[in-house]
Amino acid sequence: MTGFAYHVTGDRAAPVPVDRALGGDDGGLVWIHLETTDGQAQRWLRETAALSDYVVDALTATETRPRCEAVGQGAFVNLRGRSREELDTSDLLASVRIWAVKGQVFSVTRKPLIAVGAVEEAVKAGTIRDPGDLITSFATAITQDLDPDVANLGDELDACEEQLDATQIFALRRTVSRVRSTAIGYKRFLSPQRAALEKLASLPGDWLDDDDRLHLAGAADRAARMAEELDAIRERAALLHEWLSDLRAEQIDSRSLIIAIVAMVFLPLTFITGLYGMNVEGLPYAKAPWAFDAILGGCAVIAAGIVIYFVQRHWFER
Repeated sequence: MTGFAYHVTGDRAAPVPVDRALGGDDGGLVWIHLETTDGQAQRWLRETAALSDYVVDALTATETRPRCEAVGQGAFVNLRGRSREELDTSDLLASVRIWAVKGQVFSVTRKPLIAVGAVEEAVKAGTIRDPGDLITSFATAITQDLDPDVANLGDELDACEEQLDATQIFALRRTVSRVRSTAIGYKRFLSPQRAALEKLASLPGDWLDDDDRLHLAGAADRAARMAEELDAIRERAALLHEWLSDLRAEQIDSRSLIIAIVAMVFLPLTFITGLYGMNVEGLPYAKAPWAFDAILGGCAVIAAGIVIYFVQRHWFER
């Protein structure tokens, strides 16, 4: 079982061993963070930390979505943020599960969450003094980390629109598909995360101060804005994908037209050469010394006539 713990008193935070973090209520804050959900962590949370089975199951569940629930005098919160590890394309954001009561906060992650480092730095700096500050710091760090990534998705689409060219269709389609997939993966969690933060901000309890509720509401608004931006990115990606598909179809039509024109030019020529290539008697002028030059000239005239016809019909301009 890996993790760390801090004991916060006033504006001072001291790191302590996880096994010794639990103690008496001295008016401070104990933050215990576990980086695993294995059986050992479950036993420690259930037996040593004396948490209820419901809370332990929620903290160590395999599949989670952003949510907030009031349980007794505390609250369970599940949030999603970016991880340092590359995750599966169907689950692009890692989870942090938080159980908070007055004076204590337990957080559990299965994958290394980028926001954990920012929260730990805030604890060391002395800006976090109670559970409300800690959860608010998590919500703020997650949204601040996601915001530039969402903006980059929009910038990538802008670049694709500027580079829209028939010679780069395949590369652009790969980029557009990746951006759209990422936007869908983020949107899947940001909408319920906004609802979770809004619910947390409205929970009763003296362990959440008024400024904590304001910051949580601000984080919820930011999550809502990112969700709306992701909707716009997804729609733009779908429209750009349609443009690329149309451009590819036009490219195929253009090439098919060229092939058809070439076939039309050589079709009569192939007939003539095939006819005079038969090894039979009775072909007109077969013994004449000028026959080859005449047939060659006739083929050239026929080819030129077909090309002139297509030019007059404006086929080459389509």
